[in-house]
Amino acid sequence: MTQSISKQTQPHSPTRALASLGLVLPPPPKPVASYVPCVRTGNLLIVSGQLPFRDGTLLATGLVPDPVSVECAQEAARQCILNGLAVVAGACGGSLDGVARIVRLGVFVASCDGFTEQPKVANGASDLLQQIFGESGRHARAAVGTNALPLGASVEIEMMVEVR
Repeated sequence: MTQSISKQTQPHSPTRALASLGLVLPPPPKPVASYVPCVRTGNLLIVSGQLPFRDGTLLATGLVPDPVSVECAQEAARQCILNGLAVVAGACGGSLDGVARIVRLGVFVASCDGFTEQPKVANGASDLLQQIFGESGRHARAAVGTNALPLGASVEIEMMVEVR
């Protein structure tokens, strides 16, 4: 006698979560300078800083909050995460289901003088990771303001991911 596994007892699948959010990972971005997209050491993938490229174009350039709003920067942070996850999937044979947990994010925000809401921008990335990975998406994080980022991007995100 076989039993069907109910939806509640199926293990969490980041691939299914992405689909349920209506998201598709882009092709892994190519490096824009002299570095590799990620390095694996033991069970950790260290993902190089990702910019908010979508279809070859940066979603947000300039300083936050002027001319780039916090909301626009949050969307850029989400795109950085999708780009980073594309690198992770590429390193894991094409799937995110080999990810054990998101360990850490470094979120860099090109900021106007006096802007102190970098954590709000970073929440765009953190919230998406929790939607995709559930509890395994909760992570340590640094949200840092800077005067400029590569190519004029408003946001750049690096990741550390534990894989099985």
